[in-house]
Amino acid sequence: MSIAMAMKHPGGPDVLQEIEVEVPEPLTNQVRIRQSVIGVNFVDIYYRNGLYPINSYPAILGFEGAGTVESVGANVTSLRPGDRIAYHGAPMGAYTEVRILPESRLVKLPDGISERVAGSSMLRGLTAHMLLHKVHAVQPNDWILVHAAAGGLGQLVTRWAKRLGANVIGTVGSDGKVERAKDAGADEVLLHGQSDWTERTRTITEGKGVHLAIDGISGSMLAQTLSVVRPFGIATSLGQPAGPIPPVRVEELGFARSIGLARPSSMAYANDPELYRRGCADLFAALQAGLINPVGAEYPLRDAARAQSDLESGRTTGSVILVP
Repeated sequence: MSIAMAMKHPGGPDVLQEIEVEVPEPLTNQVRIRQSVIGVNFVDIYYRNGLYPINSYPAILGFEGAGTVESVGANVTSLRPGDRIAYHGAPMGAYTEVRILPESRLVKLPDGISERVAGSSMLRGLTAHMLLHKVHAVQPNDWILVHAAAGGLGQLVTRWAKRLGANVIGTVGSDGKVERAKDAGADEVLLHGQSDWTERTRTITEGKGVHLAIDGISGSMLAQTLSVVRPFGIATSLGQPAGPIPPVRVEELGFARSIGLARPSSMAYANDPELYRRGCADLFAALQAGLINPVGAEYPLRDAARAQSDLESGRTTGSVILVP
């Protein structure tokens, strides 16, 4: 039997309850893994609170983890028992000690990358790769705006963008998070709760605006973010912890402004086999070359509710993980 944290209906963090699940032997093209690290992300909260629908209950949340292979099914050729692996993407169900996944979802870890680092970096790492290589191919001296720059994704995007030679303006929600964003490499750090952050962003970029804006806050923040993107630049909207995404009129983006708006999904990115393979390879190479993705908070698997509550309320910085 395997311990898992499951929910029977949408709601607050307390809907996550411990259950025991029977994990069978893997079928054809499947692999059974024992997890050592499980990532906790905002997408899990969106499924838990009902923003994203779940087809059946009880449901086990989570899309990211790392561990070792216990057994493999027929036709599995790339992995064998004992191999260290990591993954990101569907199917949902990471909040458990042992689980079954298709071979195609699992990536073998190279020497020098621990399960702790990989299990806390897959979702954010592939999101950062998508933003900096696919949504906008970052060039040296580009200006990048990163909201929530002290958070797990914000820190990783900032560090990776700096390795690519970009200039980064980070925004944070409180004075206490300024130093974390600076430690990640942000050239300038602003408080997004202050009314003049947009004006200061335009001043820093000599009135031109940023090439890429990454908005993981949403709510009223998106309209402000669009105002600091330079012509032919692009703004991305990822998640919405500050509230629903307001309507955006397409004609407001065109003509004199000539800016783009993207709503990219790391889940869709991971579901494309070629993008997933390339993104994982580049992420592992960057981690081996010194890219840092700090773990900001660690909880036992049984404390998944507390982990989500702390993440949702902004009490964490860096990546958040569960340890079975």
